[in-house]
Formats: sequence, structure tokens, C-alpha cells
Amino acid sequence: MAEQNFPAADLKPLIAFAFDGKGGARELSEKEADADDLAPPAGGFIWAHLKRGAPATSQWLADCKLDEFVVDALVASETRPRSTVHGEGALINLRGVNPAPGADPDDLVAVRLWVEDGWVVGVWVEPIGGVVDLIEAVRRGHSPKSPGDFVARLALRLADRADPATVELNERVDALEEELIRSGPNLSRGELADVRQTAIGLRRFMFPQRDALIALQDEELPWLKDDDRSRIREAADRVTRLAEELDAIRDRAEVIHDQIMDERAEQMNRRMLVLSIVAAIFLPLSLVSGIFGMNVAGMPWLEDASGFWIVCGSMAVLAVVLYFTFKWLKML
Repeated sequence: MAEQNFPAADLKPLIAFAFDGKGGARELSEKEADADDLAPPAGGFIWAHLKRGAPATSQWLADCKLDEFVVDALVASETRPRSTVHGEGALINLRGVNPAPGADPDDLVAVRLWVEDGWVVGVWVEPIGGVVDLIEAVRRGHSPKSPGDFVARLALRLADRADPATVELNERVDALEEELIRSGPNLSRGELADVRQTAIGLRRFMFPQRDALIALQDEELPWLKDDDRSRIREAADRVTRLAEELDAIRDRAEVIHDQIMDERAEQMNRRMLVLSIVAAIFLPLSLVSGIFGMNVAGMPWLEDASGFWIVCGSMAVLAVVLYFTFKWLKML
């Protein structure tokens, strides 16, 4: 998974931008971002991104006079991807790949947004790749022109960030399939289990995210334009493709697992067959040796010095006959 090139430490508890609606943007200082005095520019909008749990976040949200329902949703401890219309705005929860170095690919982190005409309020718990990319783009001068454009760009960037994780899983499955051909059932199942777990973890949020994006692009919201709907639909299509690839990865991993178990079962069956044949060959020999081991009168060759060799030779002939009988029956 690609690592972010925007250090997480640079994500301050409050980051705010004022967009002019024409492609221009200005990053606001901490004083300018005070919620009491903050107002969207004419024809533009404000994006404020806050860290959940930071001392000033609760006060900022209160000063912004957001609905209590909206505030509770933004600071909720657990979220799943969803899109919920509330008045003229929408609560949007999306998930993205954790960009921190060494993070597990299935460690998806949430971005919670309240979007309405003139405002985008976001809350983050951990840095998320799509948001980091969007901040970098704005600082380079590539700014969204409306709240709907903002949501569309973010959704596309989140999908783009998830794509390398899916590609990596595909490559790991390819390597496991090649290793299976070379090593057979001796393939380590630890790597296979990790691939399956990662694919399941990623997939768990992909389909809800697709549903959330599809629901959003169908809503009649004043800040959502036709172009925005088209790009949100494209983001939903990308998420659908990723989810289908994760399904395929999971299925391929299950096929590899089944092949390993089948080959191991076949090995065990072959070994059991050999043991059964050996036992079948030695069973008559054991019967003969048991009979001649009885300490009773009347045993043949009891007084004959060559009796031992006669019995051994007879048992050897019997063993050879049994061996070729099993060969003829194609059991060996």
C-alpha cells in the first residue's frame, strides 16, 4: 500500500479553507476559523475539518449552531458508510484506507461529513488518505467549486486510495497460486489466512459505501449539480468494481485453501492405502507364522532340519503372490 507523503502530524485539530466557488481557495488561520465569526464567501463555501476528541472541537461545533442530531452523528464513536439527508443538507460517512506507514490494508478509517449549501464540516479520528490528498490538491491550487464538487472529488480519491490495496491482494493471491504449484500442500496457510482476512475486512465496507454514494447521487439537494452526480456515480462504480475484485480474491483464496486440503487428503489416502496393503500382505503371513508357532504335536517338519527354511520359503512365495495380485487389481 502506498504511504502518504503528507505527514499526519501536519493535520492540525482544525483545518479550514474558504472557497470562492470559481476554483480559488484560501486556508484560514486559527483565528479566522473561529465558528462565531465564520461565514461562507459569496458564491462559495467553507470547509472545516476537525479532529474528534480535540478540546476545541466540541465548542466549535456548538458555536457553529449545527443541529444536535448532526453533531451527534459527526462525533459518534462507531460509524458505517451511509448517506442521510437532513433538511437541506446531508450526513455522509465514508471509509478510506489508513495511509499510516505499516497500517493494515483492511484498517479502514472513517471520514464524517455534514454538507449543506455553503458549508462542509468534517470530523476525523485518524488521518485518511483521500482527505490528505484533497488538502494537498487545494494547497496546490486545485480546489473544488461547490460542496457537491467537494464530495465527488473526495469519493473518487477514497476509491483511488483503496485500489492499490486491492492490487496488492491480487498479487499476493497470484504468488500463493504459483507457490501452490511448486510446493503443493506444503504451502503455508498463514499467508493465505491473512489474505482472506484482509479481503473480507475491506469488502465489509465497500458495498455499504457503494450504497451510500448511490443514495446520495439520487437525492434532490440544491448544492448537488448534475456534474457532481455523474462523478459520484463514477465513484460508486469504482467502489463496486473494487468490491467485486475483493469477492474474486476471497473466492480464489478459498479455492487455494480447498486445493491444499484436497491434496493433503489425497496424500493421507495414499499413505493409508499403502499401510492397508502392507497389512493385507502380512495378515496371511502372520496367520502362517502363528500356526507354526503353536506348541502342539503333529506340526509338520518339526523334526526336519530344513523345516524352518521350507516355511520361510512358502511365506516368501505367498508374499510375492499377494504383491502381484494387488498390482493386478491396480491397488499399487
